[in-house]
Amino acid sequence: MGQYLLAIDQGTTSSRAIVFDRHGRHCGVGQQEFTQHYPKDGWVEHDPEEIWQTTLESCRAAIADAGLQASEIAGIGITNQRETTLVWDRSSGEAIYPAIVWQDRRTADWIARLKSQGLEKMASRRSGLLLDPYFSASKLAWILDNVPGARRRAEAGELAFGTVDSFLLWRLTGGKVHATDASNAARTLLFNIHEQRWDEELLEMFDIPASLLPDVKDCADDFGHSDEALLGARLPICSMIGDQQAATVGQACFEPGMVKSTYGTGCFVVLNTGKRALKSKHRLLTTVAYRLNGEVCYALEGSIFVAGAAVQWLRDGLKLIGSAAETQAMAESVDSANGVFMVPAFTGLGAPYWDPEARGAILGLTRDTGIAHIARATLESVCYQTRDLLEAMAGDGANIQNLRVDGGMSVNDWLMQRLSDTLGCHCQRPQVTETTALGAAYLAGLQLGLFDSLDDIAALWQEERSFSPKMGDIDRERRYHGWKRAVARVRSDA
Repeated sequence: MGQYLLAIDQGTTSSRAIVFDRHGRHCGVGQQEFTQHYPKDGWVEHDPEEIWQTTLESCRAAIADAGLQASEIAGIGITNQRETTLVWDRSSGEAIYPAIVWQDRRTADWIARLKSQGLEKMASRRSGLLLDPYFSASKLAWILDNVPGARRRAEAGELAFGTVDSFLLWRLTGGKVHATDASNAARTLLFNIHEQRWDEELLEMFDIPASLLPDVKDCADDFGHSDEALLGARLPICSMIGDQQAATVGQACFEPGMVKSTYGTGCFVVLNTGKRALKSKHRLLTTVAYRLNGEVCYALEGSIFVAGAAVQWLRDGLKLIGSAAETQAMAESVDSANGVFMVPAFTGLGAPYWDPEARGAILGLTRDTGIAHIARATLESVCYQTRDLLEAMAGDGANIQNLRVDGGMSVNDWLMQRLSDTLGCHCQRPQVTETTALGAAYLAGLQLGLFDSLDDIAALWQEERSFSPKMGDIDRERRYHGWKRAVARVRSDA
């Protein structure tokens, strides 16, 4: 058996593949950005064929970059943008509509009607989630109701639903396997996280035919084999896990109380709660961290919809910067944001506000505001939003002294120091910041027997740098109070 693992990390703005060795060391990478489509206000879509082609080409590039033959790959692990919803024809494998992205808010009015009927408590008790357009269920229902003939074809068993992991698995196996894992199923609003099965009452509430649904497996499991023609060898697919849960594994947050925060397109803080599915009193999500050998590890999660996407907007939307890397020097070039606050509610506000109708704003502008102030305020918004989540977790009883950070934005030293100052806690950055791909690779290695246990994986985690608070308490609280005032200005009920 080969000694290398291929991790597919299909994200919101790019498809990436990374080859790791059995010690978690990075050996080769392939990555391609793909198009973001915004057909209407609050709508976000991806082209399923572009997702597939960029993923396939990234895999080929990663294997080539590692200088390997496909036959030297022991197995594949898949991690993915969660909640993004696809429906495809079981015969042809072609999607019947563009992928509706997790950020999409088109079903906000319908979700509001469900809430007004008092259904959120039942849905939350079963799924661990809140009623929100973020999750897959209402997106799936929208496709069935708005694509001509879709509901009839679904009821006839001609169509398949999946999040991105399921769609990639279907394509990789040539349509032989229609499956997902417990972590992705738990993000659909259709899955009972306590009984670990698709929930009949939730399916009825959203009017979803059960024939559409994939099988639900452990995160490390037998997901079939890739078609030999795709990568040059018939490779076992040994793990699937949602991106934030994958980062939790990659950060070795295996003990209750350990917490990680990933900074990518959005920001997601995950707190391991062990075998207990804790109910948040502060509108955090109860979710599946991972399921191995049929045993579930639960987590509390806070979701921020826009983090790195705000920097991308400065680059592509406003064209204030040429690259994301420029923001660190710009932030350091000024003493403060000069009273400017950026609230990046481009697709509403996530936890703990859950306000799909909120919209973004830059507040506190004066005549002497410059690009550097706006760039600094954009980075600081990530820190403030993270504090919102940690405040909610503290309200649920968590005592967080150390936060493990990862993702593309975590390489920005200024931002990580600012994060530590804003939170008042230590932030630990690992040597491998691509922990999402690493987590999928680790689980594939666990399934293949390259690792004996989670303890083996935890022993590989190494800190690259730690950041400790330097800001005084008075200054920290004053700045955070300013952020809370800014958020209040953009709330839909303001």
